[in-house]
Amino acid sequence: MDSRWKFYGISAMAFAVDRLTKSIIEARVSAFDIHTIIPGFFDIVHSQNRGIAFGLMNESTSAWRTIVLIVFAAAALLLVAGMLWRASRMDRWTATGLALVLGGAAGNLFDRILWGRVTDFLEFYIGSWHWPTFNVADSCVVVGSGLLLLEILRSKRQPEGA
Repeated sequence: MDSRWKFYGISAMAFAVDRLTKSIIEARVSAFDIHTIIPGFFDIVHSQNRGIAFGLMNESTSAWRTIVLIVFAAAALLLVAGMLWRASRMDRWTATGLALVLGGAAGNLFDRILWGRVTDFLEFYIGSWHWPTFNVADSCVVVGSGLLLLEILRSKRQPEGA
């Protein structure tokens, strides 16, 4: 089997897990519910983000906000999908990182196209400090980006010819 399909499969799994978890939250958790998982550290909530990462642009009232976000996300998705097409020429960490970014980006783009917003539900905090609420797709993008960054740093440390 061509290695690229393995990595597109990873993307599809990331997308499927993201959709499944968002569907569960949307069906079972109201906007006012807080399900404490680890007291003082982690809750499951139900929030809607019409903006981008960390809620940026969430309060924007521009009619163009959703369209602009969809266009940029779709362009990035196509770029990453095209890069992943060359997976056989990459090491597995780079291809896995791209696959996770692709699956996560597809999950959030799907929401934005259908509903104009993204469902977030993972909330981490310590005391009054709260990390912005996020979802599985966001996690995939962050982990995938981290793998790409580690691969870039690892490549720079390797001696020439290694």
